[in-house]
This record gives sequence, structure tokens and C-alpha cells, in this order.
Amino acid sequence: MASRLLLVLALWVGCSPCSGREAAPTQPRVRCRASRYPIAVDCSWTLLPTPHSAKPTSFIASYRRGVAAHGESRPCLQLTPEATSCTIPDVQLFSMVPYILNVTAVQPWGSSSSFVPFVPEHIIKPDPPESVRLSPLPGQRLWVQWEPPRSWPFPEIFSLKYWIRYKHHGSARFRQVGPIEATSFTLRAVRPQAKYCIQVAAQDLTDYGEASDWSLPAAASKPLGK
Repeated sequence: MASRLLLVLALWVGCSPCSGREAAPTQPRVRCRASRYPIAVDCSWTLLPTPHSAKPTSFIASYRRGVAAHGESRPCLQLTPEATSCTIPDVQLFSMVPYILNVTAVQPWGSSSSFVPFVPEHIIKPDPPESVRLSPLPGQRLWVQWEPPRSWPFPEIFSLKYWIRYKHHGSARFRQVGPIEATSFTLRAVRPQAKYCIQVAAQDLTDYGEASDWSLPAAASKPLGK
């Protein structure tokens, strides 16, 4: 009798994957960022790989303001149902009432949701500054110029501050200066006959959120003169 019971259990375990019941998708890993503040908040997500990752997956993204479950829900704008990103176009400025983003992954055999709360000012992260360029000046000086990121819509109203990091070729470490509110800066006492690599980062002037990634490196086109 015992051996017969063991045989039945073995058959049940071996056939359970054939029962037609598939596992629901994993919860989306969601990240939101306000690099276009105050125009919009952009969110994106990924799914952990599963044995059925190749199967079709669509997403439903929506948001509401406030933690109350009965709050009005609005769609987070997606290009297609299969898109792994969405945009919240209406940002309420200077409010501590959080947004709640709901992203639901939908597959034929099930669904799974993630809820992400955020305050827009807390997730500000500008894109890196652009068009960083260098100009040697007399007296061991180097003039650095750059432009605000084009994705930052109103730099005259919502100002940015900047940091510069620089090193001469052959050095292992960067030196850093800042914050700087202008879009140019003169580095003094730079080494003669040296080539410099320079990058610039931006952050909201009022310290909301975090600083951008560093810009693409700019290098002096020729060594500095004496």
C-alpha cells in the first residue's frame, strides 16, 4: 500500500507542469524620474526573466494623487500597450501629496501589479549638460562652457546649478569645483603643456532630487601653452 501511494505521488509531481496552469508574471520593477520638470514625470519598468518571458505581455499603467484608494485614477500615457514606459503629463508643483503609480503586467495566464509612490520634486534628476567645450586662455587658465540639457524645459525659471570635474591626461583622480550657477567657468592654475578631460553635472538649484549623471567628456583640442 505504501509503495502504491509513493507511485501516485511521483506521478502527480511529474505531471503537475502539464496541468496547463502557468505562473503569473513577476511584479514590474518600476522607476520614475522627473528629468523634464515641471512638464512631466517619466516612468519605466522591467520584468524579471521567467520561463515564459517570450510570451506576449501587455501593461496597464495608471496613477492617482494621494494614498486614498477611492482617489481618481488617470492613465499614465503609453505609446502602445506593450511599451515599458509611460508619461505623467500633469505635475502638481510644490505639493507633498504623493502620486501613486500602478503598473500591471498582463499575460494570458495571469497578471501582477506594482505600486510606486513618489513626490515629483523628490525624483528630479536632470539629464547631463550638453555641448561642453574648452578654450585655453593666457596665464594658465582654461575656459569651460556648456549648455543646459535640452530636456530641461525652463532653465530661466527653474534654474540649475552645476559641478565641474576635471583631470589632466595621466592623472588617476578628478578634481571638482562647484556649485556654479552660470554656464561657464574659468579654471585657474592649470598645468602648462597638459591636456585636460572635463565633465559637467547639473542639479536643481533648490537641491530637490539628485544631480545628473556626468556629461560626455570634453577634452582640450591641443595642449595648453606656457
